[in-house]
Amino acid sequence: MSLRKWLADNNPDIVNTHSSTDSWLVALAKIGMQDIPMVRTRHLSAAVPGNFATRWLYASATDYTVTTGESIRQMLIRDNHFDGANISAIPTGIDVDRFVPGDKLLVRSELGLPADEILIGIVATIRSWKGHQYLIEALSKIKNDNVRLLIIGDGPIKDVVEKQIDELGLSDKVLMAGQQEDVVPWLQAMDIFVLPSYANEGVPQAVLQAMLCEKAIVTTDAGSISEAVEHEQSGLIVDKKSSEAIATALELLMSDASLSERLGKQARLSAAANYSFESMLDKMEKVFYSVVK
Repeated sequence: MSLRKWLADNNPDIVNTHSSTDSWLVALAKIGMQDIPMVRTRHLSAAVPGNFATRWLYASATDYTVTTGESIRQMLIRDNHFDGANISAIPTGIDVDRFVPGDKLLVRSELGLPADEILIGIVATIRSWKGHQYLIEALSKIKNDNVRLLIIGDGPIKDVVEKQIDELGLSDKVLMAGQQEDVVPWLQAMDIFVLPSYANEGVPQAVLQAMLCEKAIVTTDAGSISEAVEHEQSGLIVDKKSSEAIATALELLMSDASLSERLGKQARLSAAANYSFESMLDKMEKVFYSVVK
């Protein structure tokens, strides 16, 4: 009732929702009220249910849907038969002035990280489909004593990941850095960034942030990742759920400094050109104006 009262008191021109919960709350709260357009932004590539209620939410209660990747847009059209004319793919923008290449040795010193080791890193919530367990297994296959894995983030399977690290005898090669308020220096400290997700992704913020920091990237084609990372041009795309493929890609990058540098530089150029705040805001502004009654 409080949301319905707020909508009545403020009469917003548009409401933009970003999850299932807030979309349902807004859709139900505005029933019977003077029409308030709702734009639904969908960030994940998980399947959308085909039931009557969900179809009402997307096709009737929602005036326009924005997805963060074209593959997600196509899924809604193909699998749910939603009208493509009312769906646009607009990736979330990144601050290109904040996420920048840095002085690797300086930030390592500030973070207390070794200056002479190869640092592989992941920035992600520690949940199953982000693929941490495949990355850790890949690390166990790499025969190089000068490699360390940085795990930035926290999440529901943290204990499972810590147990795996211990069982594989990798405790001295993995740093669980936990949740970080500012991930920029951690990204700048890395040599290689890895995100081995196998489901649900749109275009992950962490991948774009790593691209802007000029990191060589190893990832998969989960969700819309491959719309941002082009294989062998701005990163390496490997098979999902394959620790062997991750290990092979990491060994290639570690043995070929010129390849790593080229991929990193192209990654920043591509991300800055296509995923800036300005680009996102221009596209979202057009969507908002199109639904204003």
